[in-house]
Amino acid sequence: MERPAWAPRSIDISVPSVSRIYDFYLGGSHNFEVDREAARRAMEFMPGLPKIMQANRAFMRRAVRFAADEGITQFLDIGSGIPTFGNVHEVAQAASPGAHVVYVDHDPVAVAHSQAVLEGNTDTDVVAADLRKPQEILAASQVRRLIDLNRPVALLLVAILHFVEDADDPYGAVAELRDALAPGSLLILTHASYEGIPLPPERAEGTVGVYKDIRNPLIMRSREEIAQFFEGYDMVEPGLVAMPRWRPDTAPEDEDPYAFSGFAGVGRTA
Repeated sequence: MERPAWAPRSIDISVPSVSRIYDFYLGGSHNFEVDREAARRAMEFMPGLPKIMQANRAFMRRAVRFAADEGITQFLDIGSGIPTFGNVHEVAQAASPGAHVVYVDHDPVAVAHSQAVLEGNTDTDVVAADLRKPQEILAASQVRRLIDLNRPVALLLVAILHFVEDADDPYGAVAELRDALAPGSLLILTHASYEGIPLPPERAEGTVGVYKDIRNPLIMRSREEIAQFFEGYDMVEPGLVAMPRWRPDTAPEDEDPYAFSGFAGVGRTA
């Protein structure tokens, strides 16, 4: 397999990556055949996966615009993935010129490509770090340079927590990050769930099995379990809902049924 110029020498391009599979679902070009093969296997069980990812990105953009309208000018996007059109810094800086954005990911491809995309943008940076180690994220020089934790921050955990197993204490990690944020900060979150998927659960489990096979378990949590991540936050209306139902730009009824898979919400610290 030939290694493209954008792929760091340190990565094993024979092993599928969640970030690159996500990039494939969104129509991106920073993925390998091993990623496309895993994505196609997952889509055999759940053909609407690209629709789910598109709904996820659309929610993220609406939530970032909401945060900017609320006067927030700092954005910390953990599990940011490979940059695609309409990324956080593009939306935030269009709405609020000079807004500061820090991306965080533990995938070397995502980090390397983010660095290339962000070159010359002094208001944006990227950190190679893991959500499961919040203190390392908060102590990173890029975060200290661009994020003032004494002022409100929009913390994005979009399509990342469902890749953190309970054994790794995702609730504890989210709480640590919450405790570091100033009052008035926002948590912007999406999470996969069996609830809302227009398929029998046993068929959707086939997709979960594909992610388990590539050693990136997909943890499908209930609405109640997802709501627990917002402990210490006041929910912004309309609360924790299917992605197309969170402050939509267009009628939710026009959306693909798969877009209603999982949940999205925004919370504000008191």
